[in-house]
Amino acid sequence: MTAKTILLIGAPVDSGKRSRGCLMGPDAYRTARLPGALSDLGHEVIDLGNVPADVTDIAEDSHLYALPETVGWTRALMREAEKAMARGLPIFMGGDHALSLGTLPGVAAHAAREGRPQFVLWLDAHSDFHTLETTGSGNLHGTPLAYATGRAGFPGFPDVPAPVPADQVCVIGLRSVDGPEREAFDAAGVMRADMREIDENGIGKPLSAFLDRVAAAGGALHVSLDVDFLDPAVAPAVGTTVPGGATVREAHLVMEMLYDSGLMTSLDLVELNPMLDERGRTAQLMVDLAASALGRRVFDRPTRGY
Repeated sequence: MTAKTILLIGAPVDSGKRSRGCLMGPDAYRTARLPGALSDLGHEVIDLGNVPADVTDIAEDSHLYALPETVGWTRALMREAEKAMARGLPIFMGGDHALSLGTLPGVAAHAAREGRPQFVLWLDAHSDFHTLETTGSGNLHGTPLAYATGRAGFPGFPDVPAPVPADQVCVIGLRSVDGPEREAFDAAGVMRADMREIDENGIGKPLSAFLDRVAAAGGALHVSLDVDFLDPAVAPAVGTTVPGGATVREAHLVMEMLYDSGLMTSLDLVELNPMLDERGRTAQLMVDLAASALGRRVFDRPTRGY
C-alpha cells in the first residue's frame, strides 16, 4: 500500500436543510477516531480543523432556506478545496450535502489546472440535481450536483470555474428522485445505478464499469458519500432516511474497489447528524468505510474465535 498525505477538513455546514444537527458531524468523525483509523494504515494524517463560512451580502429568499449562509459556505469551501488538492488527498468531514456546492467545484478547478478530467462518484439515495428554480423544498443540499455540472439557475452563487461534464458523473444508490430531476438526469446523460439495478446485478458491476472509464481517461475521482446511501437500519443518523439502501457489505465493497483502483483523489463524508445517531454507530460505520477506501482489509484486524 502506498502511503498518502490525507488532509482532514471539517465543514460544519448545517444550512442546506431545515433539520439541524449536521454541524456536529466533523467532531463526531474525530471522536469516532477517523484520524487514528487512517494513520494506523500508514498514512500521514493532517487535521486542518474546521473551515468557517465566508460572510456574504446575499439577500434572504423566502423560498430558499438559508441562501446567504450556503453561498458563504460555497465560496469558502471552493477556495479551501482547491488549495488542499495541491497538498494531498482531502477528506471533507460534513456537514450536510450543501458542502459539495463548494468542495466539488474546488477539486475540479484543481484538476483542470493539472490538465486532468474530473470524474465524480456520487453515493446517495437522491440525485441532488435540482437548481434554485426547480427545488420544491428550498433545501439547497439537493442542488450540488446540478451546480457543479454547470446547470443554469444559481443566481448569487460564484461562477463554477471548471464545470464537470455530466457524463463524467456516476450516481449509485438512487431510490428517491423528483420528477424535474429525473428529466434533467435523462437529458444530461448522467451514469446511474438505482437500487433495483443493484438488486438485480449487484453493486460491483456498475461501479467497475465507471472506474474503468476513469482509469482510461487518466481522470481525477471525487467521491461523495452521503449517509443516506446506506440503509437507515444500519445508519440511522441522517435526516433524509429512505428505506432500502445499501447494506454494510455493499458499501464496504464499493470502498474496497475504490482502494483497489487507486483512483480516488478526494472524498466527502456528508449528512451525518449525530443528534439522530444511536450510540455513535453511524459515525463509526462512516469511519470504517473511509478506512476501507484507504486500504483497510479484513486481515488487517483478524477476529478469529478459535
